[in-house]
Amino acid sequence: MTGLAAGAAGRLDAAGAWELLLGIRSEADADAAGLLAGADGRRRWRNASPEADVLADRYLSLCLAGPRFTVAQLGQSLDGFIATRTGDADYVTGEEDRDHLHRLRALCDAVVVGAGTVVADDPQLTVRACAGNHPVRVVVDPHGRVPLRRRLFDDGAADTLWVVGADSERGRAALGGGAGEDEVSGLKGGRVDMLVLPDRAAFAPRRLVHELARRGLGRVLVEGGGVTVSRFLHERALHRLYVTVAPVLLGDGVPGLRFDGPDVMRDALRPPTRRAALGEDALFELDLRAAHAGDPLDDEDADAGEARGEGE
Repeated sequence: MTGLAAGAAGRLDAAGAWELLLGIRSEADADAAGLLAGADGRRRWRNASPEADVLADRYLSLCLAGPRFTVAQLGQSLDGFIATRTGDADYVTGEEDRDHLHRLRALCDAVVVGAGTVVADDPQLTVRACAGNHPVRVVVDPHGRVPLRRRLFDDGAADTLWVVGADSERGRAALGGGAGEDEVSGLKGGRVDMLVLPDRAAFAPRRLVHELARRGLGRVLVEGGGVTVSRFLHERALHRLYVTVAPVLLGDGVPGLRFDGPDVMRDALRPPTRRAALGEDALFELDLRAAHAGDPLDDEDADAGEARGEGE
């Protein structure tokens, strides 16, 4: 393995460190990869470049998070917008944040986006900026409104799961064995699958995550847009949230996080947070597991752009 060879020959570089991290799923894997626990409890390689150590510090906890976790990521302006008022989001944050996003994709089984994000941005949602496998691309589309000409339906680059409601035209067609099912099965050799959910309640974040886990997609990244990420956050379906803030002011545009907040500051959500620089941008990593004492996330239970309305 390249990373092991690099570690044996000399100082482990960032590329070799990332290859090793992709294979870590347990403490034993971390030991085998040469990550040593320090007095502060953090694991580091014995002989690695600073860039390799940064990767371990930033991503090892996700590697060790187990087969079931849900994280979200947003990149936004300093005043809280993820795109201009015309929907232009190329690019709010810089190249280092795009690398970070692709690494999150590579560590997850599925990447979830709302219908509005697909309609507005036509994203690929594949891993291109780093080594790693593509996640399954999950489109949350209750009304079945995303057109088939979008790239994640016809590029054949990775598997796509199209989640529609039973009362939508495409959902009714699929349940009846009609044109909707035929259209999907003919796309790029069957790399697009349709999941029909029975009602609106089935699209609730925790129930959706549970449905994905039943399909073997337990490690989930919620990527956008703002409405979808906000819904997962507000309904306490996230273990971790990454927010990258760019030093740019838009004044108006597509908002990032928006949800019903508290009346007083003392009731505001204040999760444990780590901060890091991504070029000129600032990355905030929020640990939401500790933010809702007494209300655990749904790990085991059965219930366990134009992004302004991307989930609608």
